[in-house]
Amino acid sequence: MLKPMLKSKDKKKIVESHRVHEKDTGSAEVQVALLTKRIDELTEHLKKHRKDNHSRRGLLKMVSKRKKFLEYLSKKDKASYEKLIKKLGLRK
Repeated sequence: MLKPMLKSKDKKKIVESHRVHEKDTGSAEVQVALLTKRIDELTEHLKKHRKDNHSRRGLLKMVSKRKKFLEYLSKKDKASYEKLIKKLGLRK
């Protein structure tokens, strides 16, 4: 069975490490970081459960959403985009 999304303490830690300002919880940087964590967890799940096509579809939707956020960020603030890519270990 698939475990729940992110635990609140993990989510809080990710938000604190990627936020732009004090009360930031929804900037593109934070959203990309949260999606990356969820994608990593779901990828591990799919390695064990290869035939779980419903979760695979969710994974593809999350990857697409992250890609859109990254495209937006690269157009809006190239330096922030480069820094985030390096910090999360993503390919360009």
